[in-house]
Formats: sequence, C-alpha cells, structure tokens
Amino acid sequence: MSSWFERWKSLLPRQAVVVHDLFMVWLVWEGLHRLRWGMVANPPEIPLWSAEIALVLVAQGLVFWQIGLYRGLWRFASVPDLWNILKACVLGLFAILLGLFLYNRLDMVPRTVLVLYPLALMALLGAPRLLYRAWKDSRFEGRIGEGSVRTLILGAGRAGEALVRDLRRVGNYQPVGFLDDAAALRGSKVQGVPVLGNVQDVAEIARETAARLLVIAMPSADARAMQRVLAACERTGLPFRMVPRLQDVLEGRSLPGELKEVAIEDLLGRKPVLPDWKSIRGWLGARTVLVTGAGGSIGSELSRQCARHGARRIVLIEIDEIALTMTEATLRRDFPDIEYVPLLGDCGDPALMKHALALAEPDAVFHAAAYKQVPLLEAQLREAVRNNVLATHTVAHACREHGVGTFVLISTDKAVDPVNVLGATKRLAEMTCQSLADHRSTRFVTVRFGNVLDSAGSVVPLFREQIRSGGPVTVTDPDVTRFFMTIPEACLLILQASAIGTHEAIYTLDMGEPVPIRVLAEQMIRLAGKQPGRDIAVVYTGLRPGEKLHETLFHADERYRPTAHPKILQAEPRQVSAQSIDSFISQLREASSRYDVDALRMQLRAAVPEFEPIGVHGVPRETSTVVAFPTRSVRKI
Repeated sequence: MSSWFERWKSLLPRQAVVVHDLFMVWLVWEGLHRLRWGMVANPPEIPLWSAEIALVLVAQGLVFWQIGLYRGLWRFASVPDLWNILKACVLGLFAILLGLFLYNRLDMVPRTVLVLYPLALMALLGAPRLLYRAWKDSRFEGRIGEGSVRTLILGAGRAGEALVRDLRRVGNYQPVGFLDDAAALRGSKVQGVPVLGNVQDVAEIARETAARLLVIAMPSADARAMQRVLAACERTGLPFRMVPRLQDVLEGRSLPGELKEVAIEDLLGRKPVLPDWKSIRGWLGARTVLVTGAGGSIGSELSRQCARHGARRIVLIEIDEIALTMTEATLRRDFPDIEYVPLLGDCGDPALMKHALALAEPDAVFHAAAYKQVPLLEAQLREAVRNNVLATHTVAHACREHGVGTFVLISTDKAVDPVNVLGATKRLAEMTCQSLADHRSTRFVTVRFGNVLDSAGSVVPLFREQIRSGGPVTVTDPDVTRFFMTIPEACLLILQASAIGTHEAIYTLDMGEPVPIRVLAEQMIRLAGKQPGRDIAVVYTGLRPGEKLHETLFHADERYRPTAHPKILQAEPRQVSAQSIDSFISQLREASSRYDVDALRMQLRAAVPEFEPIGVHGVPRETSTVVAFPTRSVRKI
C-alpha cells in the first residue's frame, strides 16, 4: 500500500502538468473561436464542450506525449523546452486538422483559428514554465546572505553563464562580476552580473569589488592562455578555482558543477587527444584483453579505457594484492556489465601465463608490468633484468604459443638511446618482442612514451607531498628537462597505436615539448598558494645515478614516418638476430638464477651494444658513437 502511495505521489506533478497543458489547449481553442465569431453580427452558439473539442484535446495530447513534453522539468525550463513546445504546437495543429477533416470536414472551423492556434498555445504553455523557473531562481538568489563568498568569474562565455546559475543555487557564493577580454562584452550583463573588465585587470577589480574568490570559467582555453590567466590570479593573492573541462567530467575525473583546483596538467600545453574512435572500437569491441601490471598507473588506466571502449572481458594480472583488489573494485563499480578475471601473481611465471591464456583466451595482451625507477634500478640490476626482460620474454613467448592476436609492449623513451639500466632493459625487451615476431601468428606492437603525470613514483606526487610538508622541494638540476603527458592521454594513444599497428611495429607517442623540472616545481608551489623561495624552498640535489639532463625521443638509425593519427609516429625497427636474442635470454636466465650481477651486466652490455652507462653527473663513462638527435625547443610553463 505504501509503495503504491509513493508511486502515485511521485506522479502527481506530471499529472498536474498534463492537466495544465490540456486546459490551455481548451482555453486557446475556445478563446480563438469566441474571438473570431464575436466579430460577426449573428454569431453561432459556441458550446464549452463538444465532440469536436474532445477530438482536439486527444489529438494535441497525443502529440505532447510523443514529443516528450513531460520528460522535462519546469524548474529547468529553457530554450530547448520552448523549441519542443513549438514543435508540439505545430504538429498538434496538423493532427487536429487530420482528425477534424475525418470527423466533420472542418465544418465551422475558421481559418483564423487555425493560423493563430499554434502561436497562442505556445505562449500559454511557455510563459508559465519560464515564470516558474524565474520564481525558483529568485528564491535561490534570496538565500544569498551576508556570509556568502563574493566571487569574481574569469570568462563570460557559456561556462561562466552556467556557473552563475550553479552558484546561485548553492547559495554560498555571490557572483559580483565577470572579467573577459572580449571588447564586445564590456559593459554588458550575463545573468544580471556585469562584465567589469579584462582578465589582466583582475587584481585591481578584485580590490574594488571586495572579491574573496576567483573562478576561472575557461574550460576550452589552451595552456598558454591558462598560464596568463593563472599569473594574473596569483598577483591578487586570492584563492582561485576553475571549472573542469568537459572531457574530465565525461571520464569521471571531475563532477558536474564542481570547482576544482588548477592542476599542473592544465598548464603543460597538451592539446586534447582526438582519437579515431571507429578504429579503436572496431578493433577492441566485444574482445577479451589481458593486462599485466593491471594495478599500476598505466595498467589500471589501460583497463579502464578497454572497459570504456567496448571490451567484453578483461583479465587483470598483478603481483600486488592490494593494487589488484582496488583496481578490480573500481572497474566493477564503474563498468559493471563487463566480465573481469583477476589473477594474483608474477607475469614472469610461465605457469601463471599458461593458465591465464588458457583460461581467458584473450584477443590482445597489454604488457604494462615493469620496473621503472631509474636510480633504484641502477643498483638492482638482477631484478631489472628479471622483470623488464625475462618476464617480457615469458609473456610474449606464451602469447605466440597460444596464438594471441596482438601483443602490445609498453616501452619508454629511455629505450631510444639507453644510458641507464631501465633504458637498456626496456630496449632489450623491445628486441625480444621483435625477435619473436612472425607474420603468420601474433602481431607484436611496441609503444614508447615518456613520463606520465601522477604515475606511481613520478616527480609530481613527490613535489606535491614535499609542498604539503612545508618543503623543501628537491630538484636534481636547474637545467633538467623531461617530456610529460597525462595517464589517460598516454593510454588512449596506446589503444590507438594498437588498433592501427602492423607486425613488428614500434610507435613513438608525440610528447610535445620538454618541460623544465625546475619550472614545474615552482609552478606547483604557486598552485598551492605559496611563493617559491619565500614560502617553500627549492633545493638542487644533483643528478642521481643513471639520470641525464635531457631525454630524447628519436634514434638516428630508426626512420620515422607519420601514421593515420597525428600524435603517433611509426619507427622502422632496427634489425635483430632472433638466434642472438634467444642466446642472450638463455644466458640472462642462467645468470639471474645464480644472482650473478657481474655476468648480468656484461651480458646486458653485449645484448644492447648502444647501451652507454652514464655517471652521476650525466656524463657518459665511454664516448658515445650514436649520431646526435634533432634538438627540440624547451617549453616554459
């Protein structure tokens, strides 16, 4: 009984709207007839109810329902609702004409009534809706009290207009003005809030309006524009927030209507990735994929992207039980309709890989499991070789034996011209996959890219923690630069490269321009509302073992050509001997089983002849014979 009552109660507002609209139809039809016949000397009698009126109400009511007029809420009535009303009125007129023609050949229906009917009905249906919304908005505006935060909005476009309405609904913020560089908007008002000046005048206008919060409503602004806006906001000394980008909302990184802090990725100059959705979904749709290292930064995001873009089943292999548990739980929450197969274990274990491939029979395998910390791996050669080389060989060989369609190796830019253990082991992993390639079986694809923001162990979370602790922020060298991209962008491009990849393909992702780590640290300090050197010290500690000042993306002996995607380049692989690689792998396994670090070092140098280890100050221990790479300008953020 109670459930029936609740259901009936929830239907009351919609029933009231239906009654209101049908009453307006009756009122317009009756009113127009009386107005028209009132102009003649002997008007006919016009009844308040008749079969003709009933037919009009039924015809118009069916059109209302078909158009979806009752799926909208009066509280949020806007231009699209008025457009629906206009369509319903015009289509309703045609339905009425058809019904009355079949009923009485339109006897005693003046043409004036037919012409004026849709216009009058639209006015009587639209006006109450807009008045109701205006009344509701005025109630929210009335809730803004003396304790509300006076807010200055930077950007008077659509995002700014929507922000004003959201702030008024919340009631805790009082919009006092807009700032926008468009001269045509100067002196105008948006939602009743005046446009007061340029963005660069924010410091002066903030003092004049007694603003206490700045909100950047420019979700489509590029990095250069954001840097200028941010610099202007910093001069005010006021806290500032920004409206999230639509892509962040759609991918679940921000909530609709949420004001987020300006993040470092907003300032890096990375333009949005526009993938070829058709090729990705055509390749990935309804398939089973397996991801090694599924609990890591790249592995977990790859799993999310696969789930989002049509994978039917995802096998998650991870050696860390907590990471595996969290990744699986997150995926099941966000994508409940997909089948997940979590497997706890080391992907370098042949028995585990044999079991996983036999259990799931995946169409594609993404090998993201690897050790990636440069200074640490310099002193952990055995584990670097075991995890980055031998485990890759185990997974790749198992994929070829089981006839997996595509094997994707997640590599790094440090493999291009290796000067440290990480680069050398990842380069040897690339060579291993290349040696296993066979055009009659598994397609082997390698994707290289540089640093990703907020990945485990990267510099960004380290700086964030140091800033939270009051400093100092440690930078290795004032001149050190690195390439950066966001984790979602990297994973999306990995899927794109995998979809277009050919046999033995090596792809390099366009990382943009290198970013000075010193500038990155100073910008993060400013984003935290502090000043570098005054509130938070920046300390230079010197390059660590295996590190160099600048990374390179391209090797002189690899010819690069564009692909179907502008942010992906394909390299022509250097020739490798399958027999030599098999021999090196056997020797490395034997040395690893003995934990013979000296033998591992010697064999790694022999297997990767371009490996030129560097000292702690970025100077090669031996003179490199590799041809210099094309230089790139350094972008300051």
